[in-house]
Amino acid sequence: MKLPLSIWFAVILMLFAPVQAQEIVDIYSDLQSCDVTVEGNAEGCHLELDLFSPRGVIQSESLDLDGPGTWILEWNIPNAEEGSYRICAALSKDGEALSQRCFDFYYGGRVNIRFDVRDFHADQKGMHLLVYSADLAVVDIYYMLIKDGKALYVSKEAAVPISGNVLSPSEFSWVWKQLLENNQDYSGRVKIVEKKNGQTRAFMNSFAAKDDAEITDTYEDETGASATVMGESRVPFAGALKFDLYQDGEFITSVEEKTPVLLADDDETVEISWDETLDPGIYELRISLLGNDGDMIDFVESIIEAEPRPEAFVVEPQEEDEDSTPTYGLVVGVLVLIVLAFVSYKIVKGRKS
Repeated sequence: MKLPLSIWFAVILMLFAPVQAQEIVDIYSDLQSCDVTVEGNAEGCHLELDLFSPRGVIQSESLDLDGPGTWILEWNIPNAEEGSYRICAALSKDGEALSQRCFDFYYGGRVNIRFDVRDFHADQKGMHLLVYSADLAVVDIYYMLIKDGKALYVSKEAAVPISGNVLSPSEFSWVWKQLLENNQDYSGRVKIVEKKNGQTRAFMNSFAAKDDAEITDTYEDETGASATVMGESRVPFAGALKFDLYQDGEFITSVEEKTPVLLADDDETVEISWDETLDPGIYELRISLLGNDGDMIDFVESIIEAEPRPEAFVVEPQEEDEDSTPTYGLVVGVLVLIVLAFVSYKIVKGRKS
């Protein structure tokens, strides 16, 4: 059986297609942390990192890679001295050296920086950054979501202008693109690279991802209540609202209702009804927002002033006086008399004429 020409062509391409080489394509470090990016078929490769001071290697780390990506390490350098430092990363597989890259940086002393990071924070919703530059600076901003030492993804905003003043720095916020798992540990990292001279600064912090939301609005009356819930996390929020009703400090009733699944900046309103309209009086209402694990994460208290219900207005039919009300027979009799009188009048008038 002869194979079609297209199949032979595909086989030849597979045999002679070059295998993508494993390579360290980017590296950055300061004395707090470093990130290394590896491309190619890196599964099964070994990454060795050495941090040098003028006196030699001061810390080493090694990683077994599960594929390409960006890996992040935190250094622990107590009492660091001012001076020049170098980070070198070496990639190997089965003892064979594949790629190596180094990065030099200086720690301490006065450094003429083009921009100043006034605040950075990462949490389960995303990252927040405040940057100030006395003169206009143009930067590339990389932000990373990290789990178990590897970036789940890296996003880049290119050629971002930074300006402003000390009292009004440029403000940036990012919401994570990826859904987070409840009660799992993550880190957020931002790296800012100045376009003109390549000056780079990086910041990161760890956080425990938690479902989060808040009650933003409520309504209540004698017939029921409602609450609007806003999501505040990239952990899907699938909690509940609990409406507890009291009067004079005594518990009356409780209604619990599931919320729709919410993510950061999503909002939904949940409505409930009491079993029956409340009697007149003053009531206390406590609305609790319960998280995925049943823990209370927000609450609102308010007052219901139940008004007396208006009495229904009923028109009573008047009893008719039988003596003053003409009967049907009487009416008919009167009509007959009128007709007879009219006929008689016509007859008499005809005779006279």
